[in-house]
Amino acid sequence: MRRALPKPVIFTITATWDSEANVWSGHCDDTPAAADAPTLDQLMDRIGAMAIDLLPDNHPGVEPSSVFLQITALRDIEPAAA
Repeated sequence: MRRALPKPVIFTITATWDSEANVWSGHCDDTPAAADAPTLDQLMDRIGAMAIDLLPDNHPGVEPSSVFLQITALRDIEPAAA
């Protein structure tokens, strides 16, 4: 008999580029967690670790293996040099 997989739980990270600090600033309202990092991958790693740590307090009963992170990133477009 197959073991049922846990239903995926998707947490959304909202990230914006801070051009003055040269970092991505992001937060996840579902956990809540917030961090800064120089790359989106590092930001996801940092907030992902926080989300797992905060999971029992904010989402009791949700298995860490069922958590997925989705990122929405906003950055200003700079015009191309002529």
